[in-house]
Amino acid sequence: MAASPLTVAVLEIDAYASNLGWDQPARLFALVDTDRLRTQEPGLAAQLGLEDPNSSVAALTPIEQDELPPGTALDDFLGTIAWPDAVVGCAMTVERLMLPPSAEASVPEGLSDKKLTQWVANHPDRQEVRMTVAVLRDGARESAVRLREKDSPTEVLTGAGLVPGLAEALAATFES
Repeated sequence: MAASPLTVAVLEIDAYASNLGWDQPARLFALVDTDRLRTQEPGLAAQLGLEDPNSSVAALTPIEQDELPPGTALDDFLGTIAWPDAVVGCAMTVERLMLPPSAEASVPEGLSDKKLTQWVANHPDRQEVRMTVAVLRDGARESAVRLREKDSPTEVLTGAGLVPGLAEALAATFES
């Protein structure tokens, strides 16, 4: 079964992030229509190796944006973004610690965000994950999740609803 252009883009970004290794900062990508990029920005298309219209390249091209400002909360940062019309979607890759659902009942009540983060970091069942989430202006969504302990391209889980909170935050960057 052929993957959608958005799934292809998410897996391309996941592979890129994987090549950078773990313990990386969050990364933001604009998603542009590859054919439109070739037509409207031939110089940039050439820099990206996309100048040949006969080559089999993905329908969407991810373009990494500047680094996120250090110390800025992700939600605050995403609230400052406005995309030009040429950007048909965006994607982000972030690393986080996650706990299995079975650990939910043991979360202490009333912890500050900082204390909760520390509690999760010290939990014996924690998992380090890299999440890549992409959204299109038309509402389409896709995600890829990779566990650090199973860091292999064949162990990447994909699905539209895997990281709904981040998908919502990215979709909000297209609202005017």
